[in-house]
Amino acid sequence: MKIASKELLADLINRTENCLTEAEKLYVRSNEELNYKSSPHTWSILECIEHLNMYGDFYLPEIEEKMAKNNAYPSIYFTSGLLGNFFAKSMLPKEKPNKMKTFKDKNPNGFSLEIKSLDRFLSQQKKLLELLHSAGEVNLSKTKTAISISNFIKLRLGDTFRVVVYHNQRHLVQVNKVLEQLSLGALV
Repeated sequence: MKIASKELLADLINRTENCLTEAEKLYVRSNEELNYKSSPHTWSILECIEHLNMYGDFYLPEIEEKMAKNNAYPSIYFTSGLLGNFFAKSMLPKEKPNKMKTFKDKNPNGFSLEIKSLDRFLSQQKKLLELLHSAGEVNLSKTKTAISISNFIKLRLGDTFRVVVYHNQRHLVQVNKVLEQLSLGALV
C-alpha cells in the first residue's frame, strides 16, 4: 500500500476522533451497564476498553520514543511494509470480524473494572491524537517501532499507527454490539 503521508494521517486522526467521541458517549451508562456480559466468555464494555488500555500502555510510549529519536526527513508518501500491512488489515473492523485469540497478558476477562478505565482510554486517545498530529514531522516509513508481541519484529511507524487505530475501532464495534444487546433489554 502506498499513500500520501498527509492523507494517511488525516484518515487516522479522523478515525481516532470518532473513537474518542464514541467512548465519551459511554459516560451516560451505569456501572452495571458498563460491566454487562452476555456470557462469561464475552467481554463487557469496560473489558473491551481495558483491553485497549493495555495495548495503549505499550504502544503510546513506544511510538513517542521512536518519534523523538527519528532523524529521517518526512516523506511525501508512506509505503506500508508487508507484515505491517497484514497486521493492519487484520485489525480493520469488518461486517463479520474474524475471531482473534487475545494474549493472556492483554485479556481483561473477569477484571473488576470501573469508570476509571474509560477515563484512561480517553486520555490515551488524546495522547494518540497528539502523536498523530506531530507525525507529519517524521518519516512514517523509515521510523520503526517494536510490536507488543515481540521486540524483534519492527513495523514502520505508519503501519503501527494503523494497527493501533484500527484495533481501537474494532473493539469499539464490539462495544456497540454490547450496547445493542442492552437496548434490546438484556439488562432487566
